[in-house]
Amino acid sequence: MHALGIDIGGSGIKAAPVDVTTGKLLADRQKVDTPRPALPESVSEVVKKLTGAFSWSGPIGITFPGVVTDGVTRTAANMDPAWIGLDAAALFGKAAGQPVRVLNDADAAGVAEMRFGAGVDEKGTVLMLTFGTGIGSALFTHGMLLPNTEFGHVEIRGRDAETRASERAKVLHDLSWDKWAGRVDEYLQHIEAVLSPDLIIVGGGVSRQADKWVPQLTGIRARIVPAVLQNDAGIVGAAMEAVSDPARDTPDTSGTGH
Repeated sequence: MHALGIDIGGSGIKAAPVDVTTGKLLADRQKVDTPRPALPESVSEVVKKLTGAFSWSGPIGITFPGVVTDGVTRTAANMDPAWIGLDAAALFGKAAGQPVRVLNDADAAGVAEMRFGAGVDEKGTVLMLTFGTGIGSALFTHGMLLPNTEFGHVEIRGRDAETRASERAKVLHDLSWDKWAGRVDEYLQHIEAVLSPDLIIVGGGVSRQADKWVPQLTGIRARIVPAVLQNDAGIVGAAMEAVSDPARDTPDTSGTGH
């Protein structure tokens, strides 16, 4: 089965068709800079453009860098406040000309890594962290996702962790790999004290250079590994969401247990 995955980030919007049975991209991904300001109308135009670029007609999944519940964006830390409380699924569906499914960007990356990447067959507590414009998070236990965790906003030294330890913070403050890894290590120690994960998967664009910083994360008990799908994980997870069963998260209220 094939679906189009669109991954909206604070700095770029990426898209590609995906074979959701293998997790492989079916064409070279296309990327467009995230509009500034990142207003809903401007971003939806990019969604329309990317959908048209692949002449796509079929399932579409879209990620968003914030809390998403039932297609509605509840937070937008690295976007524009106009997104808060917006029915993003309806907006994007109109732009794409067909129904879409929307989910948190880190949740999408985590779902993809659990199915096709570093989290395959992991049964304990797994934490996926994406380092980019901010820090996204996805938490799994026994393979089940707890959505919209947003651990990038954990407070470290009086500030959101992502203002100190995101990839953007590294670039903004011109930090060496050593110094930035020290900040990431401090952040992970706080997270580990609360969650005690068995495995931490680190993703985002900076995961392509994992050899320069992951070996320096020495203060953590959990295993730490780079994402296998690297920066394509969000696209793959978005596509997976597009073809997933909408009823999978609906509690059984029939009393039958089936």
